[in-house]
Amino acid sequence: MTTTPGLRTGPGSAVPGCGPSAAVGRPGQDLEQLSAGTLGWIGRHLDHFDPFAPGHGGPGHDGPGPAPDPGGAHRPAKAALELALLTHCWTRLDPGDDPRRTEATDRVRAVWLHPGFPRLLTAEPRGATQYRLACAALAPAGTEDAPFRAALAGLAAADLAPVGRSPYQRLELRYYADKAGVAHAIESYPELARRNVLVTLPAVALARARRRDALDRRDADAVRGAETVRGPACPDEPPVTVPEAYALTHSAFYLSDFARTGPGLPDGAVADAAALTGRLLDHCVRHDWWDLAAELVMTQVCLGLDPTGTPEGAAALACLARAQRPDGSVPGRSAATRASTADPAAEYFAKAYHTTLVTALMTLLLATGRTP
Repeated sequence: MTTTPGLRTGPGSAVPGCGPSAAVGRPGQDLEQLSAGTLGWIGRHLDHFDPFAPGHGGPGHDGPGPAPDPGGAHRPAKAALELALLTHCWTRLDPGDDPRRTEATDRVRAVWLHPGFPRLLTAEPRGATQYRLACAALAPAGTEDAPFRAALAGLAAADLAPVGRSPYQRLELRYYADKAGVAHAIESYPELARRNVLVTLPAVALARARRRDALDRRDADAVRGAETVRGPACPDEPPVTVPEAYALTHSAFYLSDFARTGPGLPDGAVADAAALTGRLLDHCVRHDWWDLAAELVMTQVCLGLDPTGTPEGAAALACLARAQRPDGSVPGRSAATRASTADPAAEYFAKAYHTTLVTALMTLLLATGRTP
């Protein structure tokens, strides 16, 4: 969750029917099951998040959503950074003495102190700036003199400039640069919010839906009398593209600092963004797109909603609970790309770790609510 999603046309999941979401009615139980299972699984697999643990092979890519940058050294850095994001938010949300969080934070600290970690952060030039900033932004206490700090000195003015970056990319850069304490030339958050996909995408999605409806009506007229005609009751496409959907979720995370504040959107924009999020969630539940569903539930929290009180939020929790394996993991980004229990341990981790971690973070945001 620390890098911009790769451009994909869809999660690759065939749709098992277009009917209404499965009946739900126990979001509290689903939340407890998901939290205990995912956090437990992560705690038992900390070695896999550690690129310096003996026998570490590095996670690979499991299909839709953000694709890892090429290079075996870069992928382990991504897994470690995602674990750091979890522990960073977990510490803010629940500063108590949870031994699971303590153990995970200790592992992050050990990785951050390792002299080989700066090399992993800069192994792939395309993501080096973002990885170095995220590493500093998410660093746990006790890493003030860690070797990675010197890597920040290698950032040039061009690495931190808005030129050539989309509004979403500028937001992502500013978020991690601010948290890392690194000076930059990105515009203010209000300016970024006004141009963000949370504000612009709902109107774009509505215009696309109207065009699709017009085409459906034209096609229906052309084949009138046929046995079946594709209509809006059985949509083939999500309201927006998959890269747009991930930009929307990550924007909500960054603008609200993972629900610590409001998103700071212009008047009326929150309602439109929430409506689009709801439509996307409904689509994800029907298609078993688990990773995006978990991120969209977090987006609802970041927009000030209680997902357990919305039909699509409750359906998403039920969908994720059904997908969860007895060991606590969510086995992939979608039903079509799920891992098999017959997969080797490293391959299973590669497919399961991201969605399991995102779901764990989702449960923490939901269970704790907003913090001052």
